[in-house]
Amino acid sequence: MPAQQRITADWYRGTADAVYQNIDILRRHERKYVLVLAGDHVYKMDYERMLADHVASQSVMSIACIEAPLAEATQLGVMTVDADWRITAFEEKPAHPSPMPGRTDRALASMGVYVFDEAFLYDQLIRDAEDSGSSHDFGKDIIPRLVRSGLPVHAHSFSDSCVNMSDGVPYWRDVGTLDAYWEANMDLTRVVPSLNLYDLDWPIWTHQEQLPPAKFVFDDDGRRGMAVDSLVSGGCIISGSEVRRSVLFSNVHVENFCNIEDSVILPNVEIGNNVVLKRAVIDKRCRIPDGLQVGVDEATDRKRFHVTDRGVTVIVPENLGQRVHHLR
Repeated sequence: MPAQQRITADWYRGTADAVYQNIDILRRHERKYVLVLAGDHVYKMDYERMLADHVASQSVMSIACIEAPLAEATQLGVMTVDADWRITAFEEKPAHPSPMPGRTDRALASMGVYVFDEAFLYDQLIRDAEDSGSSHDFGKDIIPRLVRSGLPVHAHSFSDSCVNMSDGVPYWRDVGTLDAYWEANMDLTRVVPSLNLYDLDWPIWTHQEQLPPAKFVFDDDGRRGMAVDSLVSGGCIISGSEVRRSVLFSNVHVENFCNIEDSVILPNVEIGNNVVLKRAVIDKRCRIPDGLQVGVDEATDRKRFHVTDRGVTVIVPENLGQRVHHLR
């Protein structure tokens, strides 16, 4: 459901409020359990295993968790568990995360994936909505209150339900920032990516336009259409240019003598001749002019475009003086 002002006059004030504002829709289905997921995370998980673990634990709530380096855990909810994986303490984005038992360099962090007993969830959402001092967030308000109250809140290890683990390490990425989004796309360009897109037994379902296959044209020295360690989608045409370690979404057209490296090109982008793109994210429907160089001189890029903390340059049509008049 798109964001709506269903219950109050406010837009979603937090993660808990987002669910609360759709509580009437949820109630119509009359289910015993509710699974709550974040919308900006990338991973492959068998939720049935987590649900079975929740039922077996006889808890009112379960939280999927991962092992995270202490430096990264400062941006996540960090929990402490006992021998039965019952959560005994929870802190959202702590400045000094508590290490997990037996690992001084890692913390047990929340993935933002929750299972609730349905009736219990609704009671908690209503109570939170009536609390004027709450920020109406699962991680900041509801979970810490439940843990402090002594109610059974269970931690579910992601390693028990992750699908297609690479070398026994679960893959999970929070792509809530531009740098994280770029990094997650770069992960896919590796020879053996940690996220398996090619498993036919556990496919990733998404909308697929009916488009012609990607096409690579010209094979002259200095003018060779090619892509190495890259993902190139349907409808793309690489005309006498080189693409390396990049992800090209559908209908990207690259003209001659271009050099594209470590970049993410969204759908329906047109790239002119003699263009250089390095460590860039190009928004959909951009028309990149001939001769543009990005990722070569960061100071110059910052005068015209947004450059992230990791040095990734982000280009949207407005940066190029272009206005988008259609929705596609």
